[in-house]
Amino acid sequence: MLTVHAAPLVLPVGAAGVEGGAVAVDGERIVALGPYDEVTAAHPTARVRQWPGVLTPGLRQWDGVPLATRCYHPDPREADELGEQPLTGADFAALAGRMDEPRRAGSVRRGLQRMLRHGTTHVAGPFDDHAVRTAVARSGLTVVAGPPPGGLLDAPDLDPFVHGGDLPGSVHGPLTVGGRADLAVFDVPDEAALAAAGAGTCVATVLGGRLVHRRR
Repeated sequence: MLTVHAAPLVLPVGAAGVEGGAVAVDGERIVALGPYDEVTAAHPTARVRQWPGVLTPGLRQWDGVPLATRCYHPDPREADELGEQPLTGADFAALAGRMDEPRRAGSVRRGLQRMLRHGTTHVAGPFDDHAVRTAVARSGLTVVAGPPPGGLLDAPDLDPFVHGGDLPGSVHGPLTVGGRADLAVFDVPDEAALAAAGAGTCVATVLGGRLVHRRR
């Protein structure tokens, strides 16, 4: 279905931002990008999704391997015991004796979902573990080469801005007509606010044209 994603500010990266902008998506491809009035006039039958804040390319997660293999992502039912944040280092090691295969698989799936909730559409590999590789493939995330320039951080982080610093350094690439529709939307007023607040402000993630996360 043809869908127009509209936001107060569209930041394609590599081109000027568009105030009152929109991106038209047909299947998994971007078919138009520009001012909302022009995009909707050219595609009058499209479904329109109105988002707050800024619409950007999807983000690239450099910490994909450690987040999937060296972190435990607690089930919400474990929050009283383990909290809600990923467990790493000594906390992760302490769970080794309690980590059967179903529990490990559940952690990987939750980790991938949390990446999507942070606007991630591309994740750095490679993933040597077959079960993890399968889960990543099923998620629809695009695997890219890693590690990042300068190496991985001591503690992996779900927020791609921790590595990328700013929007150009954190996205998978620019939004372009004809390109794959990997988008993210953040409830912030502008690019500077996004870099300051980080990817936790994500309200929607579109992966190959599919809406895979929506906060509101």
